[in-house]
Amino acid sequence: MLMSLGIIIIAGMAVGALFRLAGLPHIVGMLGVGIVVGPFVLDLLDPSVLGISSELRQIALIIILIKAGLSLDLSDLKRVGRPAALMAFLPACCEILGYFIFAPLLLNVSYIEAAVMGAVLSAVSPAVVVPRMVRLIEEKYGVEKSIPQMILAGASCDDILVIVLFSTFAAMAQGGSVQVMDFVNIPVSIILGVALGALSGLLIYLFFEISFKRSHKIRNTSKSVIILGAAFLLMSCETLAKPYVAVSGLLAVVAMACVIKLRSEKKVSKRLSEKFGKLWIAAEVLLFVLVGAAVDIRYTLEAGGMAVLMIFIGLLFRSAGVFLCMLRTNLTFKERFFCVIAYLPKATVQAAIGSVPLSLGLPCGKTVLSVAVLAILITAPLGAIGIDSAYKKILSRS
Repeated sequence: MLMSLGIIIIAGMAVGALFRLAGLPHIVGMLGVGIVVGPFVLDLLDPSVLGISSELRQIALIIILIKAGLSLDLSDLKRVGRPAALMAFLPACCEILGYFIFAPLLLNVSYIEAAVMGAVLSAVSPAVVVPRMVRLIEEKYGVEKSIPQMILAGASCDDILVIVLFSTFAAMAQGGSVQVMDFVNIPVSIILGVALGALSGLLIYLFFEISFKRSHKIRNTSKSVIILGAAFLLMSCETLAKPYVAVSGLLAVVAMACVIKLRSEKKVSKRLSEKFGKLWIAAEVLLFVLVGAAVDIRYTLEAGGMAVLMIFIGLLFRSAGVFLCMLRTNLTFKERFFCVIAYLPKATVQAAIGSVPLSLGLPCGKTVLSVAVLAILITAPLGAIGIDSAYKKILSRS
């Protein structure tokens, strides 16, 4: 296991640095390293590391979500209002509609299988989007109109809707029944996640304050460890509560960090954000190399040109959904186009659930996995390069 972790960290950071020197997003290099050292090419990683790959990716995602919450200004998000709420579901629904219409024609699948495929492919990748929006907030690009805050919030909620719809469509494809509660669980999951996270953030803040007043000052490093531990518990609550009620662990983590930022002094929240920024350096390598390792490159050869065409048709529908969200806002056309670019990347969810239809024995399983792999390889670099190269040209700096 230690050798595998060493390969992941050293190779990931080295290739990432080379890509950065070449003017390309470093995550593209990290994804490439994962594909090469993963089980489907050179097979250099220990099975024990691959066995806990999803947990390691989740830890990395938690770290950047905490940093996002500590960087997010809720007053700015409140000012955005309606577009932020629409971004949480409308682009994904439009993309699923695109797959539902065109996938049966292009990929020879049934309509319900097309819906399953659309649900797998329609999630935006928080692993690609969130760290970039955090950087925009820190560098003050687009914050005047709350553009990065809106994208960050939408990307955090997007996955909840998609995973619920995927579970529903997969049950229908297997001949199972669909319950009304499956759809009711979407807003319930969001509300309970935010409430649980806010309560946790308030309790942690009060604990820090009581310790300070009793002359037991807690160092910022210790605070970071406590916050990280609480985030792990919040993510566990999602799993524990699943048989009884839907709770979004991702939103709970972001809400916890937001409340801690709101209640704490500005310099304290800034230092905490810096601590998690340092943690993210290592977590980012683990996340993207392991996402790459989950990609079975063999399926890209079988997918063919029709799969690529379907991916771009889906992105067109998604882009139309983003533009619909921006109606009656004060954003310029270029700023709206930037929102479209920021909503292109796919990686985390596709790597996590792309193989599930195949494991369920659905006839479309191999096709879904092929399209999911291609979508990661096409859209993750496309979105990352697009965001990195466009934000300084398009967004105004406060």
